[in-house]
Amino acid sequence: MIQQRGNIDWMLRDLVDGTIGIEMIVVLSADGLRIARYGGDPDAADRVAAACAGMQSLAHAVTDEIQASEKGEMRLLVIEVDGGYFYLMSAGANAYLAVLADVRTDPGLMSGRMRDLVLRLGTHLTSPPRRNGQSV
Repeated sequence: MIQQRGNIDWMLRDLVDGTIGIEMIVVLSADGLRIARYGGDPDAADRVAAACAGMQSLAHAVTDEIQASEKGEMRLLVIEVDGGYFYLMSAGANAYLAVLADVRTDPGLMSGRMRDLVLRLGTHLTSPPRRNGQSV
């Protein structure tokens, strides 16, 4: 059920085991490529990763308009939909953590648990920049 790069499977499982309602976790690069996943099928995880690339780009454009934002970086994006929540969190250089969860999830608890996971994962969630399909 867990597909990933490196050895982060136990950390993704820890987030699921400690938080009720998670349906899918996707770790992705800034350009929308799936790095790791928990739950859901690979095609769904790829679609989520691609959509997240657009969302983080839009969020970045909005942060440029917030004068109090020193770096203009998106930290957390939460979308509430009928039946659940979508969370997107910056997780390292050019990497993001996305979680899809049902309505049983406590949004405050989820964002805190995601932040804790990002801190524990550190450089495991870093995606090097690419040019012409190659890491630079």
